[in-house]
Amino acid sequence: MFGSQIPTVTVSEITDDTYLLDVREDDEWAAGHAPEAHHLPMMELPARIAEVPTDRDVAVICRSGGRSAQVVAYLMRNGWDQVRNVAGGMGDWASTGRPVVADNGQPGRVL
Repeated sequence: MFGSQIPTVTVSEITDDTYLLDVREDDEWAAGHAPEAHHLPMMELPARIAEVPTDRDVAVICRSGGRSAQVVAYLMRNGWDQVRNVAGGMGDWASTGRPVVADNGQPGRVL
């Protein structure tokens, strides 16, 4: 869909130093997200772009990788060069055994 121009990272390649940016909608986030992720819904990105760090690796995640690929392309057009799309999104995150928590701190699920 986006071709090879969108850099990607697998779930297993994400380190503790990576800024994990979750661009899913509020209901998806509330149901389940990575504990250390930062929530910034895709449609709010233009107004809140300054919240995304430029001095460290940023991995962008959504449910399956489509929205996050669009966000990576947008960030790259706006000067980010350490940004990657998380291949497989939260589906792969959960299936590889990474933790998923709900807003209330209980185990979460991926919508």
